[in-house]
Amino acid sequence: MNIQEKMKVSITEAVDRAYRAAVEAADLPSAEGEFNVKEMVRLEVPKDKQHGDFACNVAMVLAKPLRLAPRKIAEAITKHLDSGADIEKVEVAGAGFINFYLSPNWLYETMNVIEKMGQDYGRIDVGKGKKVMVEFVSANPTGPMHMGNARGGALGDCLASVLSYAGYEVTREFYVNDAGNQIEKFGNSLNARYIQELKGEEAAAFPEDGYHGEDIREHAKQFIALYGDKYLTCDEEERKRALVDYALEKNIEALRSDLEKYRIVYDVWFRESTLHDAGAVMETVELLKKNGYTYEEDGAIWLNFEKMGLEKNEVLVRKNGIPTYFAADIAYHINKLKTREYDWAINVWGTDHHGHVARMKNALAAVGVDPKRLDVVLIQLVRLMSDGEVVRMSKRTGKAITLSDLLEDISVDAARFFFNMRSAGSHLDFDLKLAAEQSNENPVYYVQYAHARICSILRLLKEEGIEVKPYQEIVPSLLKEEAELELLKKLSDLPNEIKAAAEMLEPAKITRYVMELASCFHAFYGACRVKVEDAALMNARLKLIDSTRIVLCGVLNMLKITAPEKM
Repeated sequence: MNIQEKMKVSITEAVDRAYRAAVEAADLPSAEGEFNVKEMVRLEVPKDKQHGDFACNVAMVLAKPLRLAPRKIAEAITKHLDSGADIEKVEVAGAGFINFYLSPNWLYETMNVIEKMGQDYGRIDVGKGKKVMVEFVSANPTGPMHMGNARGGALGDCLASVLSYAGYEVTREFYVNDAGNQIEKFGNSLNARYIQELKGEEAAAFPEDGYHGEDIREHAKQFIALYGDKYLTCDEEERKRALVDYALEKNIEALRSDLEKYRIVYDVWFRESTLHDAGAVMETVELLKKNGYTYEEDGAIWLNFEKMGLEKNEVLVRKNGIPTYFAADIAYHINKLKTREYDWAINVWGTDHHGHVARMKNALAAVGVDPKRLDVVLIQLVRLMSDGEVVRMSKRTGKAITLSDLLEDISVDAARFFFNMRSAGSHLDFDLKLAAEQSNENPVYYVQYAHARICSILRLLKEEGIEVKPYQEIVPSLLKEEAELELLKKLSDLPNEIKAAAEMLEPAKITRYVMELASCFHAFYGACRVKVEDAALMNARLKLIDSTRIVLCGVLNMLKITAPEKM
C-alpha cells in the first residue's frame, strides 16, 4: 500500500471510530438498518491548500440515513475524533465537509519508499496479473502512417506502460489488415502501375478507387528491377498476388521500422489473413446464424442489429460469398477474448470509429462474449501548427505529413510527450515550433531540464566529497519549508496517479503529473538552497532532490522519453 493510501486508511478508521463514539454518546442518532461507515468515507485532496491535506464528505452521505443536517453530523464526528500523531488539526467547513490538516511526518516516509523501490516506485498491483491486450495504431498497410496514427501510437504505448505499472500483464498488438477490400484495391493499383511502367501510361487504366500515392509507383519500379517483365504475360490474378506479396511485406517492414524509431515495439503482429485461412471468419458467421442474429437478403448474409436495439444492419457476407471486414473484425475480437483468453481487450481507435463501438460490443454479446471485457479509447484529431498557422504538407515531399516526416523535424521525445499531453478525447493542436524549442516554454524540455539540473547538483557536490546519504542517516523532519513539503506531496502522489490513469485509461495524466513534479522541483530550487552550512539540513535536502531525480527518471522511462543528465 502506498503512503497516501496508508494515510487515507488511517483517517478512515479514525472517522469510523469517531462516528461510533458519537452514537454511543448520543451526539448522533442510531441509523435505521446497518451500514458500513468506512465504505462511505471518501477522501480527496482539496484544490485549495487552505482546506487542508484531505477533505471528507462523509457527513453529507450520512445525512439521509441519520435524518440530520450534514454540518451537525460533521461537528459530532470531529468532537469524538481521536486524531493521532499525524493529524494536527480538523475543521468543519461549509455545509459539512471535514478537513484534515496533517503533520509532515507521514510524507517523509515517501523518500524511504523511493530509496527501496528505485525506479519501480509507483508500481502498484490493482491489475493483479490480469491479462490485458492493448491494440493500437493498426495502420492500413497499404500506405504510410498519418498524424492520427502518430498520436494513437504515443497514447497506446503509454497506456500499455501505465497498465503494466498498475500490475496488469500487458501485450501490445498491431492488427495487420492484410485481407479484404483494401488489399484488393492495393493489388489493382500495383497491377496498373506495373503495366504502365513497362508499356506506357495508356496501356492500363488506373482504377478510380485505387491508391494514387507515389509509393505505389515506387513499388512497381522496384518489382520490375527484380523481376522485369516476367509477370506481364501471366494470369492477372497471379500477377496481382505476386505484386501484393512483394509490396505488402515492404510496407509492413516500413511500418515496423517507423514505429521502432518511435520507440514502439509490439509483442504481436497479428494478421487478418490468418483468421480467413483458419476458417475463423466463416465460423463466426455460422455462430451468429446459429444464435439467431442473421438473415439473408439479396443473396447476402446480414447481421441483424435491429434485433439488438441498434439502427442499420450490417452485411457479414457479400452476395459473391466474400466476408466483409466487419465479419473479420468480430472474428478477431473472438480470437482475442476466447481463443487467446485475454481477460481484457483495449482498442485505441480514431474518433471516426465512434459508431463502431456499440456495434462491436453488441456483436460480441451475440456470440456469448461479455462486452464489458472490451474497452475502446477514441482519439480525436490532431492539427499541426507552426507560428499560429496550420501545417498540412511536408516541406520535404510536398505531401501530407507522415510520422516519418514528423520525426525528421522534431525529436522522438518531443513527439511522444506532446501527443500524450492531452486526453485522447480532446482535440490536439500540436505546435511544431514549440516542440523543437530548447527552452522552459517547451514542456518536455522543462521536465528533462529538472532531471538534468538535479544530476548537475549531485555531480558537483560529489566532486566535493558530499554524497546522498541513506534515509536512515538523515533527519527528514528538518524539511519544513512549504516548497519542500509540496515537493514531497507531489512525490507521494505517483502511485495514486498510476491507479487513476489505469482506471480511466488516460495516460495523459502521467504526462501532466511529471510536468507538475518538475514545476514543484523548480519552485523548490528557487526557494531553498541545497548546499547550506547546516550539514543535517543539506543531507535532508539532498535526499529530497535525489528522490525527485529517481521519480522523474522513472516516469520518463515509463513514457519512453529520455532523462538526460546534462543539458
